[in-house]
Amino acid sequence: MTEHATALVERLRSHFGPRALALDVARDEATLEVGVDDWLDAARELRDGFGFEIAVDLCGVDYLGYGSDEWDTTKVSSEGFSRGVEGLGPGRFKWGQQTDGVMPKRRFAVVVHLLSIRNNQRLRVRCFCGDDEVAVVSSLVSIWPGLNWFEREAFDLFGIVFDGHPDLRRLLTDYGFVGHPFRKDFPLIGNVEVRYDPDKKRVVYEPVSIEPRVLVPRVIRDDSRYQQAAAEGAANQAAK
Repeated sequence: MTEHATALVERLRSHFGPRALALDVARDEATLEVGVDDWLDAARELRDGFGFEIAVDLCGVDYLGYGSDEWDTTKVSSEGFSRGVEGLGPGRFKWGQQTDGVMPKRRFAVVVHLLSIRNNQRLRVRCFCGDDEVAVVSSLVSIWPGLNWFEREAFDLFGIVFDGHPDLRRLLTDYGFVGHPFRKDFPLIGNVEVRYDPDKKRVVYEPVSIEPRVLVPRVIRDDSRYQQAAAEGAANQAAK
């Protein structure tokens, strides 16, 4: 931890007191967690009292499946990967159904990354939504207007509602889209597929035509042929 980060953490701890639900530093980056009821006030205080004049980024987080790794128990055979039919990874189970990993008390969170050019400081601030069924937090657009589209994106992809946003509507998906694709219980194959119908001269929605599938991560292994070729090349150069 650098002296710069240490000083910031101590100031935050002194200022927010019990309102700081969590305050730590990792890789010289400070993270402050506040409650949903303190989200808006804390943001205003960080701007006015700590000089964080710029909000660089805002995103949603879905903690479904947090701390679990289904690949640890995957069995490989000549018939394929057991994970494809047995796994309960994101996209194949609902909130509260997983049995392994660290089950967080709350599911959805909002994270904003702040920058103070004047003080040359950065800060990450996190807030968990109070309700998993209807995830709602206050909008920060009145404090940092540049977060307008960031909040719309989080609403579109995670279904998080930003109370007080001036124009909260979908940003990346179309108006008829069903669900929120970055939620980890969103089906991996989607709910519907679209195509352009030349007869109707418009885009039509149809049931998904592909079978459920599991994406297998590509594994790149070392190839001794490259090392052998390099050694032979070095030997030939030495012989010359």
